[in-house]
Amino acid sequence: MTFEEQLQMQTAIATAQANVGAQESAKQRKLEAVRIAHATLTENKRSLPVDQRQITAVEITAFADTLNAHINA
Repeated sequence: MTFEEQLQMQTAIATAQANVGAQESAKQRKLEAVRIAHATLTENKRSLPVDQRQITAVEITAFADTLNAHINA
């Protein structure tokens, strides 16, 4: 293998690792947004009567999407 081929291989490996790192980072941000959304919605509903405190997955997802949109803007 020539030096140039080795260099191309190393560059390809570094690029692939960077892409995986970026994907993992984006996934972590999304998971953190879901955690924050759940905690915020739970806290906001504490003052309601117990039978009105339910939080749906749709509410959490919508709020998490809003947080992600704000972060990515």
